[in-house]
Amino acid sequence: MKAYIKPAGYRLTILTILLLFLISGCSLTRKLKDNQALVRKVTITGVDKEFSEAALTYVDKNQQPNNKFNLQLYLTFSKNGKKNIGDPPAILDSSLVEYSRTQIEKFLNNKGYLKAKVTDSITVKNKRASLFFKAEEGPLFKIRKFQDSIVDPQVRALYRANRIRFSHIQPGGRFDKDSLAYDRDEFYLVMKRNGYFDFFRQYITFNYDSTFNNNVVDVKVLIDNPIGKKYHPTYKINNTLITIFNSNGRSSGHPDTVQVDSQFKFVDYSKRFKPKTVTTYIFQKKGELYDIDKQTLTTSRLSELNAFRNVPNPSYDKLPDSVNRRLDSRIDIIPLKQMSDRVEGEFLFSGGRIGYNLGNTFTHRDMFKSATVLEIKTNWSVLFDNSRGSNSSAIENQDFKVGANLIYPRIISPFNLPILGKYGVPHTTFSTSYQLFYQKDLVKRQSFINSLTYDWAETSRKLHSLTPISIEFSKGVIDTGAYSQLLKYNRFSYIYLIGRTVFTIGSQYTYQQNANKLNSLEDFIYFRGFIDVGGNTLALLTRALNTPKDTLGEHKIFGYPFSQYSKVEADVRFYKHVVGEQQFVFRLNPGIGVPYGNSKELVFEKNFYAGGANDIRAWLPRTLGPGGFNRGTYYPQDSVGNAARSQLKYLDQLGQIKIIGNMEYRYNLTNNFFGSKLKGASFIDFGNIWGLHALSNVGTTVTPDHDGKFRLSNLFQTTAMGIGTGFRLDLTFFILRFDAAFKFKDPQFDGSDQWVLVKHFNELFKAGDFKRAYSNANGGDSYNFMQLNFGIGLPF
Repeated sequence: MKAYIKPAGYRLTILTILLLFLISGCSLTRKLKDNQALVRKVTITGVDKEFSEAALTYVDKNQQPNNKFNLQLYLTFSKNGKKNIGDPPAILDSSLVEYSRTQIEKFLNNKGYLKAKVTDSITVKNKRASLFFKAEEGPLFKIRKFQDSIVDPQVRALYRANRIRFSHIQPGGRFDKDSLAYDRDEFYLVMKRNGYFDFFRQYITFNYDSTFNNNVVDVKVLIDNPIGKKYHPTYKINNTLITIFNSNGRSSGHPDTVQVDSQFKFVDYSKRFKPKTVTTYIFQKKGELYDIDKQTLTTSRLSELNAFRNVPNPSYDKLPDSVNRRLDSRIDIIPLKQMSDRVEGEFLFSGGRIGYNLGNTFTHRDMFKSATVLEIKTNWSVLFDNSRGSNSSAIENQDFKVGANLIYPRIISPFNLPILGKYGVPHTTFSTSYQLFYQKDLVKRQSFINSLTYDWAETSRKLHSLTPISIEFSKGVIDTGAYSQLLKYNRFSYIYLIGRTVFTIGSQYTYQQNANKLNSLEDFIYFRGFIDVGGNTLALLTRALNTPKDTLGEHKIFGYPFSQYSKVEADVRFYKHVVGEQQFVFRLNPGIGVPYGNSKELVFEKNFYAGGANDIRAWLPRTLGPGGFNRGTYYPQDSVGNAARSQLKYLDQLGQIKIIGNMEYRYNLTNNFFGSKLKGASFIDFGNIWGLHALSNVGTTVTPDHDGKFRLSNLFQTTAMGIGTGFRLDLTFFILRFDAAFKFKDPQFDGSDQWVLVKHFNELFKAGDFKRAYSNANGGDSYNFMQLNFGIGLPF
């Protein structure tokens, strides 16, 4: 969801932002008592550089210096000692300082400095306290020898076979108690993957001897047997009972009960599912050794079906059979409501125009008793031009969409493919959609699309989406008055672009890597590649059948010309974790679409456009480019030119080449902003769209810098730049985003005039010579330096 706010509403927002910064200048100690001091600095010396940052985290959180912004929020808005917003002041507490000292000392001991000692001191000036911790690490102890003492021979063999894969304890390496804990956890999982259902971490202990004089440690791992037993027993899976309750969690009525096979018994009180829907994603099979990974995998995949809630881990009962040692498992599931409906809305306010976008999604979650999801989506967007009054004639454009998706939780294919469920539930989606777009006094376009799509995960990091067939039909009818104007000014490309009836059959493929890390603070590279190819099969068919051509020399099929093209797009992002919750993200999003063969131009819907809340945020969608395109100079200054300039708005600024870049620095502002996290971001957006060919025109002169064609020689000249800052309110389930973006370099102007924010900063919130000249050249349209964007989720 996003909204764009016109300049008239900027002042209140800017004043609010400025108020927060002014607040930060107030005294941080203004509410302290005479005997209190605010901790403002913590210094730790004498710690190895490798551990200096981690050592700071062992200072008690109540003795950590406050972030100024967080503290000012608390002091300003939290009343009567209630912690409503921000962080309370870190008041000096000598007992917590001592506790912090011992924690730092223990941390250094755990890292191999067994003789480390830490001292502390405190200085207070003007109610501001500084804490100093001085460490004397002493010698670093290393491992001299490693041994194991494991009574059970099978467990001993399993440990020795797997230790090389997971162990951090190696002779000659640092003696690190955290590594001992790591090794214990890793071997616990090895045992749980190999049938040892009854195995616990407590069976694993470590002995170490550091009584030598040369700073070395001998380490021994001991794995005990269960009390009173000579070995650790392994267990195999026996029968599995699957119970599906009603959506209210009750087991009322007479359930559907099916004995599926020798393992599965299926009891469904909801009577909404076939047994195979669930059993397909139960990975523990009868006769197999118990495996905790398969248990977790089962829970994850059943949850991903999007048909159930509260999917717990399977529960197990040991059978009273001391010889075979078998486990009966039980899976209890509560389904989601069978049907749901969601209404969404978006609002737009900008430059004398208001609009809204209303959407509705109806979901049926278990069609055909197979967790197949039916989605029916409708969307209606309307843009009004206030200058035309408040009646129906003020509608500038409308966009209506309706579509249905039938999503199967498996791959449906004539071939016998394996179940691709190890890293995620695969999906087969049948889609159909209809769109009607109407631009007042210009065009009415209709499009109808049917497609088949397969989605699957190769690994947890690699995702694939393949649409082997997408059938698209689009039809445009240009207003008679607009048609004559376009002909008069040689706008054949626009007639071709928006006024044609086109049929095509194409295929698309998307590959993503590291999408599972997008919400993490790791260092990683995200990649998304998209390929869209259309018309090639039809081209071969029309040549083979020698089908007729239209007046433009294009082959027809079923009485209509077809589109032939290739389109490629990439999204590459570099995520760099700085410190804490600070993160730097660099994104590059290039793309190109090329018509060929039976097409001279890309279908209108296949072109790129620039601007918007997830793109170059200082511009509205479809209001940037191509290149240095200037609407004021491109259209003649006469009645016909003015009409064309108004009618083609939001439709004439598109291209076949796109290069978008973003740099964003993200950081945490406060952990308690009315109960939620408040984060901030500063960003630079750059890029544009360009055409494969120069814009042609009659009656005006268009220079190479403004004809929209992509050229390396003037790439920088025709690149736009925007800068800004924003807030992100993290509500756990979703993020509300607010960004204020400023046009910094506008390629529609020339030379130094492009640096609009610097050159015309005095007109940021008021009209002057620059804004008046722009309005006169653009039929009364205003120039907005700043764009406010509201949205849900991160921009990328």
